Amino acid sequence: MITRRDFITGTTLASAALATTHWSAAWAGEKATRETSEKTNTMRYEFPSKFGLGGVAAGNGFNENTNEQITATMCAAWDNGVRYFDTSPWYGLGLSERRMGHFLFEKKREDYILSTKVGRILEPDAGFTPNPDLLWKGKLNFKHRYDYSASGVRRSVEESLQRMGVSGIDIVFVHDLSPDNGDLGDHWTEQFEIARKGAFPELSRMREEGMIKAWGMGVNTPQPIMKCLEAADPDVMLVAIQYSLMTHKNALEEVFPAMERRKVSAVIGGPLHAGFLANRDRYNYGGEMPADLVTRRDKMNTIIKKYDTDLRTVALQFCAAHPVVGSVIPGASTAEQAAANVKSFAEKVPSDLWAELKEARLIDAGVPV
Repeated sequence: MITRRDFITGTTLASAALATTHWSAAWAGEKATRETSEKTNTMRYEFPSKFGLGGVAAGNGFNENTNEQITATMCAAWDNGVRYFDTSPWYGLGLSERRMGHFLFEKKREDYILSTKVGRILEPDAGFTPNPDLLWKGKLNFKHRYDYSASGVRRSVEESLQRMGVSGIDIVFVHDLSPDNGDLGDHWTEQFEIARKGAFPELSRMREEGMIKAWGMGVNTPQPIMKCLEAADPDVMLVAIQYSLMTHKNALEEVFPAMERRKVSAVIGGPLHAGFLANRDRYNYGGEMPADLVTRRDKMNTIIKKYDTDLRTVALQFCAAHPVVGSVIPGASTAEQAAANVKSFAEKVPSDLWAELKEARLIDAGVPV
């Protein structure tokens, strides 16, 4: 029997697939055909393509970017076939949502997929000065407080809709409810219990109401994902900085098998580790680059250069190859970056390159490629 949620998800994806037929030919090759046959009618939420756009740069992550620059970036992403956009109230304390909503307002709602996040409520504060170590740069007119309760997540979704000016949100991720969140620290499990009783069932109700189409966790560590799979009925997980060309063993052996058993698909956030796997001198959200990872990157580059491709292309296609992965969402702060990311998904990576990386033990021998 087709449930209301299945119908809503199916019709949205069908519309998005029609809208993107003209640009997806390069991606819909042998690998995509194989993956489609493997995943048809298996995952609770599926995506029309393997690539999307992350919204950190739209929130002035790392650098202060102008409205014009972000608009040009999103135009380039759209023109190159991106139809999945991910944002969050946390990204620039509302700035990313405002900018993405401004761009998407002119688009037909059925032509794209949009995800945002819950867990933080924004409060106006014109004089708010953030910690200088915070990722977000420039002027911030809001501060935040955590709220993983039922009323808190419903309020957050309603406020996101108003900030973006769009008529609906497809996916909602419970954000940063994780032991690596310095604000929560060892108390993250107490907040998880609040979410288990509040946010999780409320998001399921919102899904059944049709207010959203899917929900899951959006976190940088595996523990919250595994706990949520046991405690609730999520559809999709934003697995950030856990499955990449550089770091993938735990996701491959524990997280993805658990998700696959529940038919929960993955969105891969931070696939380039904030530019590290595009050969930038930056790793994740700050701090020094780990020396051992720099050495591994150098060895990867030595092999990759022999095959007339680049590290970014190999890294993005690595993330997309796993059958649990529904979409990969690298960020971009310029039109050139947005176009280059999409081009990387369309290139063909030689099988000998993958074999050589495995032989050199730079990637796991059993990883799908």
